[in-house]
Amino acid sequence: MPDRKVIRRALVSVYDKDRLLEIGSALSTAGVEILSTGSTAKTLQAAGIAVTEVSEYTGFPEIMGGRVKTLHPRVHSGILADQNNPEHLAAIKALDIEAFDLVIINLYPFAATIASGADFAKCIEQIDIGGPSMLRGGAKNHGSVAVICQTSQYDQLLHAIEAGGFTESERRQLALEVFRTTAEYDLTIANWLSQGEELPEWFGRVWHRENTLRYGENPHQSAAIYSGGPVGIVNATQLHGKEMSFNNYTDAESAWRAVQDHREPAVAIMKHANPCGIAISEQGIADAYRRAHECDPVSAFGGVVAANRKVDLAMAAPLSDIFTEVLIAPDYDQDALELLMKKPSIRILKCETATISPIEMRPVSGGILLQQTDLVDATGDLSKNWKQVSGNPVDANTLKDLEFAWRSVRSVKSNAILLAKNLAAVGIGMGQVNRVDSAKLAVDRAGIRVKGSVASSDAFFPFADGLQILIDAGVVAIVQPGGSVRDEEVIAAANAAGIAMFFTGVRHFSHA
Repeated sequence: MPDRKVIRRALVSVYDKDRLLEIGSALSTAGVEILSTGSTAKTLQAAGIAVTEVSEYTGFPEIMGGRVKTLHPRVHSGILADQNNPEHLAAIKALDIEAFDLVIINLYPFAATIASGADFAKCIEQIDIGGPSMLRGGAKNHGSVAVICQTSQYDQLLHAIEAGGFTESERRQLALEVFRTTAEYDLTIANWLSQGEELPEWFGRVWHRENTLRYGENPHQSAAIYSGGPVGIVNATQLHGKEMSFNNYTDAESAWRAVQDHREPAVAIMKHANPCGIAISEQGIADAYRRAHECDPVSAFGGVVAANRKVDLAMAAPLSDIFTEVLIAPDYDQDALELLMKKPSIRILKCETATISPIEMRPVSGGILLQQTDLVDATGDLSKNWKQVSGNPVDANTLKDLEFAWRSVRSVKSNAILLAKNLAAVGIGMGQVNRVDSAKLAVDRAGIRVKGSVASSDAFFPFADGLQILIDAGVVAIVQPGGSVRDEEVIAAANAAGIAMFFTGVRHFSHA
């Protein structure tokens, strides 16, 4: 086609040699002159593909172990010359420099090197200098030069060679990919060098669109999901079911995060990013699911379920009888999976359990809020740091229930009250604008199960009224942060009722 620019001369310098010979052969067959560097040139020459080494062309040897090889005016002038500008063409002709029509570069694998745990010196050596310079030069001059920066673009390159070159719009799209690639590369380096800064002065992250969703929270909102953080739910493998929706993802993330707060086999059932059931069990994941479901079976209908252990048939059997939007777990027994897959509506996700990110981001208009993630100690003895402020010492089982309740209340939106018995939530009050209403809601949902239960509150009781609702309902012990100016009033109410109350000194507000 007339708008395609013929490829006559190419510069090739790649770290990743995948498909290099295929590309080199196609260029050579098309009569393209190839200049190359170091190991790239040797690989092509060994296959019988004609190549001119850059050092031969520049008259300057590669030095310092290859740190300097392409940083030369004869290379960069050929890349940057605007072939539609007579002055540029005259300038390079006077210096016996020829223009490039194609640049093929992929960069040193810096991100992979730091991910491997390599030492500082080795990571520094994997910071590419010449590569980004040539890529950026070619991308700037995309009116004259096509730039290939990813091996995933090789099929497009082969097509262009056969078709007689790249079109202007194709070269522009290739240039866009170059600037995205070099921006991400530099950002990775900057973030690595600033590691250890808890709240850095400057930070950034690149997000890659993984999928366009049907819509957002509501049908009139467009939406997509992007990857870019640590391994998590975005990287989950969907084994069965319809496409994940925006709300499926938000609920699944909340549920998945909730079960990571527990060491024992745990199940959380989420609805609208709040738990309607959560339980742990040393008897196994099936027992944890059964008791989590018992907390609020009405709300569990159409909910999202997360388990922090492999799902077995004993858990899958009762779950398959309940309409469930999403199930997420680290793995599944084959017989459990086969049973669950008989339900066409359920989305089944297999997700690698990874370390929770230490930093949490929340967008606000004009910027972003950054904070340390609210982590519940997943390995230590929580209660050893608590202070008992009322009542008699509690037995071991009550203390276990209190620890479970405290771990679990973190996943509840504020104001949050969670009632627990035998390591399972029995009533949850969430998202109210005052703690009294949250206490009433938790008690109401627990019903007769409130008798003998323990309570956790994500923040202090500002008055004794909310606590009194729990006391009157039959709660036997309470854990809360403390810190109110009326703590003494609240403690007095607990003592008057003979209720054990513990202060943690830590708050678990969750507003988003």
